[in-house]
Amino acid sequence: MHDDSTAHEPARSEVDALEGATVVEFGASWCGHCRAAQPAIAAALAAHPRVRHLRVEDGPARRLGRAFRVKLWPTLVFLRDGEEVARLVRPTAAGEILQALGQIDHAA
Repeated sequence: MHDDSTAHEPARSEVDALEGATVVEFGASWCGHCRAAQPAIAAALAAHPRVRHLRVEDGPARRLGRAFRVKLWPTLVFLRDGEEVARLVRPTAAGEILQALGQIDHAA
C-alpha cells in the first residue's frame, strides 16, 4: 500500500491527474470517528496493496475537502485515474471499504 499521510494539501488538479487506483481519506487527527475507522480502513487497504492511499487533514479553509464536498469525517473518496468512482462517509466495517476498493482496483 502506498500511504501518503501528509499535512500538505495537494491541489485538486494534482489529485485529478493521479493515475491508477487512489483512495483519498479526509479527516482530522483529533476526530473520534476518524480514529475509530482506522482498523477497518487499514484491514481493507491491506488486501489492495496497489492502491495509493492519501490522507488529507481537513478542516475550515482547506480547499481540497471543499472541492470534494466533504461534510463529515472520515470521508473516503475512491478514484480511478482521477475520476471519483465511489465514496464512503464514516465507514465502520472493512467489508464496505473492500467493496469500494474492488471498484477501483481492477488488478485485484
